[in-house]
Amino acid sequence: QVQVVESGGGLVQAGGSLRLSCAASGRTFSDYVMGWLRQAPGKEREFVAATALSSGATLFSNPVKGRFPISGDNAKNAVFLQMNSLEPEDTAVYYCAARYGYYGLGSKVHEYDYWGRGPQVTVSS
Repeated sequence: QVQVVESGGGLVQAGGSLRLSCAASGRTFSDYVMGWLRQAPGKEREFVAATALSSGATLFSNPVKGRFPISGDNAKNAVFLQMNSLEPEDTAVYYCAARYGYYGLGSKVHEYDYWGRGPQVTVSS
């Protein structure tokens, strides 16, 4: 049974930083892409960033490019999102998700197969 479990999140002031961690288990994920997607209140879920665990290739959405570096640990089936220069607009539930990497890095919500429950990130102004 595949499990995706996140940790991190919380409340931070604007301009601050938070780090999210995610680990997947239940199968071999070396050929997988692991990513982060978020959903703000009243809005649709959107792509944030993703990385291919085997190659280290990365993909970012425009709102977080340059602020949220993503990294992966292939040996641990883990992915990390370092969120810097946080803005109130970054407030959302952040979901870790995984997809088979054969089809490349995915930036669409429906392309991800396995999901975590998502920690809340709240940025106060």
